[in-house]
Amino acid sequence: MGKLSVLNIKGEKTSDISLNKELWAIEPNDAVLYDAITLSRNSLRQGTASTKTRSEVSGGGIKPWRQKGTGRARQGSTRAPHWRHGGVVFGPHPRDYDKKMNRKERRLALKSALAYKAIDNELVVVDSFKLESSKTKEVVGILNNLKVSKNVLIVVDELDENMVLATRNLSNVILLEANEINVLDIISSDYMVITEKAIKMIEEVLV
Repeated sequence: MGKLSVLNIKGEKTSDISLNKELWAIEPNDAVLYDAITLSRNSLRQGTASTKTRSEVSGGGIKPWRQKGTGRARQGSTRAPHWRHGGVVFGPHPRDYDKKMNRKERRLALKSALAYKAIDNELVVVDSFKLESSKTKEVVGILNNLKVSKNVLIVVDELDENMVLATRNLSNVILLEANEINVLDIISSDYMVITEKAIKMIEEVLV
C-alpha cells in the first residue's frame, strides 16, 4: 500500500501518509471475514422466539369422540398440530445464537475488513475531526467537503461532546473511537473517515 492523501475538514490536501503494508495491503480472508460478520449479527439476536408444542398447549386432554362408529377419522386430542388452536410442529424455541471465534481469527477478520476499505478506495484520512459547535449541519458540511455519502463510519482518536451531539441525529453516520472499531460497522459502511492519529493507534495494535 502506497501513500494516501491527508485532507482537512474543508476537503483540501494537507500532506501524505504512508500506510503499513502489513495491515492495509494484506490479502483479505473472505472465509474468516464471513464468520466474523455472522458472529456479530448473531450477537444482536435475542433468541427469545418461542412456540408451544402439543404437550404445552392448554386443553385437549379429553378424546374428542369415541374411536369407532362415528364415521369420522380417529382423534386423540384437539391440540394435535392439524387442529385449530393445536400445537406447533418444529417451531422456534428460546436459544443462544452466539458463535465462538479464536483471537487470531478475530484479528485477521478485522485486518481483512480494513484492507478492503483501502483496496476499494473507501478510506478517507483527515488530519483532525474537531468541531467548533455541536450542530449537525457542521458535520454534514464536512462530509460534503470530503465527498463521502451514504453510510459513513467516522473513526477518531478521541471523542468530544460536540462530535457526539453533532452526529447522533444522522442515521447514516456511526462515530467510533479507534479502540472501538469492529468488523460489522466497517463492512456496513460505504466510506470510512479516519484521523491520522487513529490510524497510528490501530496500526500499533494490529501490526
